[in-house]
Amino acid sequence: MNIDNIRQVYLIGIGGIGMSALARYFRHLGCLVCGYDKTETTLTKQLVAEGIRVNYADDFTLIDDSFKTVDEHTLLIYTPAVPSDLQIMNQFQQLGHPLFKRSQVLGLISQSRFTIAVAGTHGKTTTSTLIAHILKDSGYGCSAFLGGISTNYNSNVLFSDNDIMVVEADEYDRSFLTLYPDIAVVTSADADHLDIYGDKDHLHESFNLFLSQLSSGGKRIVKDGLPFEADIRYSADGPADIYADRIRIENGAFYFNCVTDAGTLADIHLGVPGKHNVENALAAIAVARQLGISDDKIAKALASFAGVRRRFEYLVKNAETVYIDDYAHHPEELKAFLSAVKQLYPTKRLAVVFQPHLYSRTRDFADDFAQVLSIADTLLLMDIYPARELPINGVDSRMLLEKVALADKHIMNFDDVLDYVRRHRPELLVTVGAGDIDLLVEPLQTILEHA
Repeated sequence: MNIDNIRQVYLIGIGGIGMSALARYFRHLGCLVCGYDKTETTLTKQLVAEGIRVNYADDFTLIDDSFKTVDEHTLLIYTPAVPSDLQIMNQFQQLGHPLFKRSQVLGLISQSRFTIAVAGTHGKTTTSTLIAHILKDSGYGCSAFLGGISTNYNSNVLFSDNDIMVVEADEYDRSFLTLYPDIAVVTSADADHLDIYGDKDHLHESFNLFLSQLSSGGKRIVKDGLPFEADIRYSADGPADIYADRIRIENGAFYFNCVTDAGTLADIHLGVPGKHNVENALAAIAVARQLGISDDKIAKALASFAGVRRRFEYLVKNAETVYIDDYAHHPEELKAFLSAVKQLYPTKRLAVVFQPHLYSRTRDFADDFAQVLSIADTLLLMDIYPARELPINGVDSRMLLEKVALADKHIMNFDDVLDYVRRHRPELLVTVGAGDIDLLVEPLQTILEHA
């Protein structure tokens, strides 16, 4: 497959965050871009507004005839999240079309570029977006494929004339093994995706393979404490090659000192809150320094970083109510998020709306989830979002709720949550999860913004 020959692209599962970035990339190149997804979302509406055609019916007759001819100018991309019995995908295959995974296409695009790849079971979206922002804000420049919508740029894909590429390297389905980076970052490697890997050892095996694919002379930047070979280790908890000192909150904002062998970069103002984001910033600083970006430009970019949608995203912030939305769906992510919220607002009563993601993840980490959710004062627990999975006997939200050590805890659906917030108007509200809980965000924001 020669990417330079592509004139038209069809994406199956175009509404996914990674797939939509590829759709925007090929549209930017002037290609005809179309796609399928099962439901209309805010993101698919944006794609349509940008000139990308999207259909929502699994009906092959709705697809332009030009895509049905097998030739070197047509590229078909699919996400592993789509079901195997999807008619559109099966009929493309029957016509003899080669179908490429999103990760394979990213690998092809990155082949001719200096690639900075950020991997990790959590932290990779914010870290890759931080790196891309530093490169953009400093004038260094980069293209980027991000796993979330950058608030600074209102997009999940960035473009540049240079050959520098920042990419989020996804461990799900071993997708990141299509990449051969020049700088590789690993932010975390907690047990996750056990439906794919089986156990933590096999997950770590894949991370080692990812790091082994580094180009000659490349750099491995790894969070301290992870069991992988590294050229640079970073930490927010103590001495490493690059580490944070004097993490503190001043006027509701996070500040820290960055310490390295070359000296200390003092009083860094980070535009997003949380110790976990200080850690992400350290990885981004390490990358930027490898590229020769000056400390003053790095510090300026960190202060202006506005974050990623659904990563500690403030929706309402006034004297009566604070409402924050976050994508956290693993116990470690959830712990980092809720701990940061509590640190910022220690006197406010915390109401948490949480939607578990996947039956298998809920089963595998039920005790961990329960322990973390017990940080809340009030828990509104929604049904498990199944995504690609079928139900597992005995695994449901009620099973999880029983393990949570709280008196004020409830199982609720969408309407129940909206009614609860109308009646109780929590002073500190968070919505957390990776399913369709984001559909609650706008109506909750509307309720809390109006008396």
